[in-house]
Amino acid sequence: MLIDLHPQPADMARLVIEGMGRTPKQLPAWLLYDAEGSRLFEAICDQPEYGLTRTETALIQERAAEMAGALGAGVVVEFGAGSARKVSPLLSALHPAAYVALDISADHLAPACRGLQERHPELPVLGICCDYSHLDHLPDHPLLAGQRLLGFYPGSSLGNFDPAGARALLGQFRRLLGPDSRLLIGIDQPKAVERLEAAYNDRAGFSEAFALNLLTRLNRDLDGDFRAADFRYRAWWDGERSRIAMALVSRHDQEVRLAGRTWPFAAGEPLVTEYSYKYGPEDFLALAAAAGWRGADRWSDPAGDLCLHLLVQADSEQQPDGT
Repeated sequence: MLIDLHPQPADMARLVIEGMGRTPKQLPAWLLYDAEGSRLFEAICDQPEYGLTRTETALIQERAAEMAGALGAGVVVEFGAGSARKVSPLLSALHPAAYVALDISADHLAPACRGLQERHPELPVLGICCDYSHLDHLPDHPLLAGQRLLGFYPGSSLGNFDPAGARALLGQFRRLLGPDSRLLIGIDQPKAVERLEAAYNDRAGFSEAFALNLLTRLNRDLDGDFRAADFRYRAWWDGERSRIAMALVSRHDQEVRLAGRTWPFAAGEPLVTEYSYKYGPEDFLALAAAAGWRGADRWSDPAGDLCLHLLVQADSEQQPDGT
């Protein structure tokens, strides 16, 4: 079953106008994920330079039983589920009451839920198409009634938000999931600059195509007149802020029509498509604590490239094993 709460065109236009008015211009990262954008992102995850997905998938497969024991019983709610290909080992070990997938792309979400249902035929599966970063509450549904909710947020997607936004999102998750909830979250960690920049500048060009597809979507959905040839893709490490910045940079002075308005671009001016902040364990746990969570456990790959943190409500008296 799929519930469609996707933002309406008027909401998209408002968010785009707000983003284009910023300095630098920056649009919500979820706009990248239309059907084609979701396909391109899956291709990025398979590139040799982008090790995050492979490392996190292997870590979940290897430690699923431990993670399941720490999470305890309840309904798994995955934020930004995408293809939902990371969660299967966890579901097999956990045997939850149900699985709920939240994602912005209905075209991607529906087949992902069908595939997951085929792999776990006894598991009730519910898909919710939404912008989870602006979801105030989960819809009323029998699968959720009276259930303890277990959040799952892999992929280091929290890094798409600046620290203040990340803190606000973690606080929103805490309220959304409710008392006694838990959150298993994947966090990409700082590493050699060469590796980080290569991951977002893959030689096959999927990262560039992913960013440029945003212009195609804006032209289609908000009556824009962007020309892809007038922009170049750039991704670079910003060590001062511990983040990768990704942008489409204007090749020359120009004006672009979008959402009923005209927007000037100077030569060399960036349109930021997304950021990817990287956090070491201590920095992340401090961020989580500011949002009302405390760390209960964590798992890392041997190289220390990423961590999966288990968070519990800061005011919870329960231990990680659910006692």
